[in-house]
Amino acid sequence: MKPDLARLRGYQGYFFDLDGTVYLGPHLIEGADRAIRALRRQGKKTLFLSNKPIESCRDYAEKLSALGIPATLEEVINSSQVTALTIARMAPRATVYCIGEPPLMDELKAAGLRITDDPLRAEFLLASQDRGFSYAKLNDAMLALRHGARFIATNPDRTCPVAGGEIPDCAGMIGAIEGVTGISPEIVCGKPFRYMLDAALERLRLKVSDCLMIGDRLETDIQMGAETGIDTLLVLSGVTTAAMAADYPFKPTYTMNSLADLAQII
Repeated sequence: MKPDLARLRGYQGYFFDLDGTVYLGPHLIEGADRAIRALRRQGKKTLFLSNKPIESCRDYAEKLSALGIPATLEEVINSSQVTALTIARMAPRATVYCIGEPPLMDELKAAGLRITDDPLRAEFLLASQDRGFSYAKLNDAMLALRHGARFIATNPDRTCPVAGGEIPDCAGMIGAIEGVTGISPEIVCGKPFRYMLDAALERLRLKVSDCLMIGDRLETDIQMGAETGIDTLLVLSGVTTAAMAADYPFKPTYTMNSLADLAQII
């Protein structure tokens, strides 16, 4: 089925996933820069949304700019930022035991939250992608929850796409904690959940009907469309194949091989 070109060109805001959509590892996906330039020339608003919590928004903006897609700090939102702001709204100055990496902890501090190494002092247990995850951290997570901490997670991704394959993501840490405690996060802040979309809409001052979400992952980018009402464009340049998309219960509004296809028609 050919895309409805008038509808595809008619949005005011375009939200782009990063890994697997705009780039893979250090390499720009062919055509991504052309598509984004074309949209910007037409006066469209662009925003980059990433569930990946192991780099800062500044890191993403600098990487995009180095790849030929100039981006400011205000044009990037990631799950770390959304999570920090969500916890701060729930409980200003709260004490957090964080399973995560330094960029996430920096966001927590910027939001006025306090980080503790003592699980018995934690008001919140925060789980995120952590390449230094260990048995000791798992034990601390168990203790924090047993002593009444609230369980929050940055994102639900099982894996993160990288050049040449995938690496474990936040779901691995969540699953380990669930396995020993039987407790699931009360809030997960990244896509497909509403928290990140609300932050993006607030940033651009647009409505759901004004925007298109573009991404490569069915269970985050595309499912967010099904659960929030935002239209979606699936690109097959990351972790998803056409066969996987055909079997998935939630269907994208549009499907393309990559942003190179969008660049040709936008």
